[in-house]
Amino acid sequence: MDYIFLANLQQEFALPEKGILSRVLQKDEFVNVTLFGFSAGEELGGHSAPTPAVLYFLEGEAEVKLGEDTVQAQAGSFVYMPPMLHHGISAKSPLRMLLVQMKTPPDRA
Repeated sequence: MDYIFLANLQQEFALPEKGILSRVLQKDEFVNVTLFGFSAGEELGGHSAPTPAVLYFLEGEAEVKLGEDTVQAQAGSFVYMPPMLHHGISAKSPLRMLLVQMKTPPDRA
């Protein structure tokens, strides 16, 4: 069985001085796992996705819009988003976040 082991996600890449950096850690027919790094002040504007997703904040602080709500995320914050929930992220400090998008296997669609 193939697997991926990463001892420390904080060491996978340096946070960008400017902009947003992403690295796909795993992508297949079941899941898409992406590590994001934001410099302070960067935003990922409002959007939605057709799959359920989880955000896990590893370091930094962010304002996260979830539908009509706005929440303050920090290291250790967890968000579950159902399909098509309008959301956006604004980094208040340098930020590292894990995104996990879950997919329905083709034989169950």
